[in-house]
Amino acid sequence: MQAEPDVHWSQTQLPLPAATALPGAADAGALALCQCQPRTPGQGGAAALAQIVVAPAMGVPQGYYQAFAQWLAEQGFGVTTFDYRGSGLSRQGPLRQARADLLDWAQDCQRVAAHLQQQFPGQPLIWIGHSVGAQLPGLSPVPLPLNGLLSVGSGSGYWRDNAPPTRRMVRLFWWGVAPLVTAACGGFPGRSLGIIGDLPAGVLWQWRRWCLHPDYAMGVEGAWAANAYAAARYPLHALSFEDDEMMSLASTQSLVGWYRNAPSLLERVSPALSPSGRIGHMGFFRATMRETLWPPLLPLLAQWRQGLRSPGKPLFGPPESPA
Repeated sequence: MQAEPDVHWSQTQLPLPAATALPGAADAGALALCQCQPRTPGQGGAAALAQIVVAPAMGVPQGYYQAFAQWLAEQGFGVTTFDYRGSGLSRQGPLRQARADLLDWAQDCQRVAAHLQQQFPGQPLIWIGHSVGAQLPGLSPVPLPLNGLLSVGSGSGYWRDNAPPTRRMVRLFWWGVAPLVTAACGGFPGRSLGIIGDLPAGVLWQWRRWCLHPDYAMGVEGAWAANAYAAARYPLHALSFEDDEMMSLASTQSLVGWYRNAPSLLERVSPALSPSGRIGHMGFFRATMRETLWPPLLPLLAQWRQGLRSPGKPLFGPPESPA
């Protein structure tokens, strides 16, 4: 009988590169990574089945995903979490001094992927993106070297496509709270306000421009953004939650459309599958989902680590829309 794997956590800082061809990129210090690697007792370590990156949602620190990362490592995967520059453990100094925008964050995704390729050569690389964490990989000027992208509660942020609970409040946020507070504070102190999380000013202003445009990033940044998404050919599996208070089905359909050349499947997930009957925008990664929502991911991860590129099968029920 095979021994159950133990896991080992480590934390490091990944230096950011100098400015690249990605518009808006700039060196802003160090990028904080936390890694959880499988370790089999008595054997001094075992090679991971694949490396998985868990990319956070807007304003959410990487620590929020620790229980999920630990579970993945217990299944034999190596897992990396990180904070985008100017946020979480990657922020150095006061919020008003953080210099970053969303294109810098897209560059952070590219840098993390390249680092893992170098650190674990030959191992499959899988990306699990929560909300903005599934938007940003597609904005890399060079497609990320991924075996698959799992999108969790992600989609276009265009305000008219927000789910009703958010859409009822978002006009006050974008035309009142966000610009006034950011202008006064030199950044958006969302943690203190109990709204989203702390965001560098450059991120907030750019995100506002995107969310006010029907075509989101493509409508603001131009043709290069649409071309970058179109260049991605890794398979995409998008989870859309029926009770997501932020992302509507239309939002997620937009996201899948951006990755138009990726083999893709959009799956609608019922909150009845969770122990509490509630998933929402943030609930998938809570430890209470360990026995219900996390195990169905394993067949998809196995397919991707084996290099299969077809859209695959639904994990929780019938697909909403096939590729």
